[in-house]
Amino acid sequence: MAKKIYFAGSIRGGRVDAELYHRIITYIQRTDVVLTEHVGMSNLNLIEQGLGDARIYDQDTAWLRESDLLIGECTCPSLGVGYELAYAEAHGIPCHIFYDRGKTQLSAMLTGNPYFHIHPYEREKDIYPLLDEILNR
Repeated sequence: MAKKIYFAGSIRGGRVDAELYHRIITYIQRTDVVLTEHVGMSNLNLIEQGLGDARIYDQDTAWLRESDLLIGECTCPSLGVGYELAYAEAHGIPCHIFYDRGKTQLSAMLTGNPYFHIHPYEREKDIYPLLDEILNR
């Protein structure tokens, strides 16, 4: 049965990795459902403008509660993604965090927490075999 994945990536914190998010989301969607596929859209700021912050919060936390696991790409720091990770941990949702070790150093609040599965990578192609393992493909 297809898993429900909450994909977390920076939105207001910066969209520099939006194309990477899109490629990861598309890869996951080969076998599973991504509840937050909009995170990979290049025109996300236009979509988000029509929604109020309270509505975004309500929808995102509902998706988190519905998800089987969270996969986050955390190279671009984001307060929202940090909140989503903490929310997922508090609700017992497994969390897998990817980040490009050549571009950033992940916060000790994440790397020091044994709850989170941390996956540093050097090349994008290194992400996909790990996703296969995580998704039991």
